[in-house]
Amino acid sequence: MNVYKEAGFTSHDVVAKLRGICKQKKIGHTGTLDPDAVGVLPVCFGSGTKLCDVLTDWDKEYIAALRLGVVTDTQDLSGQVLFQVEEERLAALSKEQVRECILSFPGDYEQIPPMYSALKVNGKKLYELARAGKEVERKPRTVQITELEILEMNLPTVRFRVVCSKGTYIRTLCHDIGEKLGCGGAMASLTRSRVGMFGLEGALRLTEIEKLRDEDKISSVIISPDAVFPACREVRVTSAGRRLLENGNKIPSGMFADRALPKAQERLRMYDEEGRFYGIYEYHADAKEARPVKMFLPE
Repeated sequence: MNVYKEAGFTSHDVVAKLRGICKQKKIGHTGTLDPDAVGVLPVCFGSGTKLCDVLTDWDKEYIAALRLGVVTDTQDLSGQVLFQVEEERLAALSKEQVRECILSFPGDYEQIPPMYSALKVNGKKLYELARAGKEVERKPRTVQITELEILEMNLPTVRFRVVCSKGTYIRTLCHDIGEKLGCGGAMASLTRSRVGMFGLEGALRLTEIEKLRDEDKISSVIISPDAVFPACREVRVTSAGRRLLENGNKIPSGMFADRALPKAQERLRMYDEEGRFYGIYEYHADAKEARPVKMFLPE
């Protein structure tokens, strides 16, 4: 389900509330959003929770606001101010300087994760250490900025759109832009506008999901796991192969309803003869069989 996370909720809060709304215990989200951030949060139910790691790997798009001239301990405006530049120094920045700096970030760059994050060091979450007043060394990680577009510049605030790889902290990107400009910077607001195929236009607020539940229409907004794999070829098995599918076994090509054989190592969406989706398989041409990669057995 494509959920719109509202400000004030943690991603964990959203999952907890959905358990009550949907009467479903097995629920997982696909990438943490800070409590103050809003936007797209794909949520998986039941056997669909096996998609969580797949969706986490997808690229993400954000709309962010950067406030130049201030540095905080959380790298956003909710944190304690550590440093603030004089207005005269900030006024000396030109729009061209700022534009050139921001547009230098697309590509790979080494990003040091913030202390206020859920990453673990020696079994402890960084934000727990930060709240205890401790700071530990964090190794830089290579992240990728694939698109970066300035939407509005009204200095000292800049709004921009960014598409990035998993593991990218937009708070840290804002901090790094400010550091490169020499004036400091912190994130003022953040909206996640897309996760892979899921966009803002289809994201549902918790109140909307509750209404759909009360109208017995919630199934209309549940997306089947197979929709996440449009690039994989659909293959149906004969009735004789259904038991193998149900048990997550290898499927000999002789049990494919379609006699046109897949390519070697081709990924397949496997269905029974009635069109029920069972999982993603990979075809092994040497053995003339499809082997399971990830199963989504019907519940």
